[in-house]
Amino acid sequence: MNKFRYIIVSKKTVVVSLLVAVLLIASVFTATGWDKTLSVSNTDKKLPIYRTYQPTKKVALSFDAAWGNEDTGELIKILGKYNIKATFFVVGGWVDKYPESVKQLADAGHEVMNHSNTHPHMSELSIEQISEEINSCNDKIEAITGRRPILHRAPFGEYTNNLIDVLTSLNMYCIQWDVDVLDKSVIFSV
Repeated sequence: MNKFRYIIVSKKTVVVSLLVAVLLIASVFTATGWDKTLSVSNTDKKLPIYRTYQPTKKVALSFDAAWGNEDTGELIKILGKYNIKATFFVVGGWVDKYPESVKQLADAGHEVMNHSNTHPHMSELSIEQISEEINSCNDKIEAITGRRPILHRAPFGEYTNNLIDVLTSLNMYCIQWDVDVLDKSVIFSV
């Protein structure tokens, strides 16, 4: 006798389930007053923004776009259905390859922000190379959306004092996530 039950679900069901799971996880963290504390041994280390104070409970939903765009249209529809706005951190190469997706994101009211031009390890770059990565991506996004990004998410989460200094000189902010659903085990049971 087979003790296992199998369920076949569509890609749309999986995407919606994951979106709901992200929102539920974030609401649990917010409702319990959970707060990530940072311990930095070197007091000269500059930090990105992990979260901001909000008088009401809110979740900032963001996505990184550096590879394919197969699900971008579906994601825009799902977010629109639930009236959710998100921030998309895009790589300049992605902008080059999928300009129509960048336009769709902006037209749907989502923020399109900077994730570098080529997705390098920023910690291995000079100040000049960092500046070129940021400005090249900003130029591409602005050419399509009409808005110059003010936020940057470092590839691989690798931020350095040099990166934050370059961003500050460009009137930009370095943003980091505080809950990464790819690092969490989410179990669905039936």
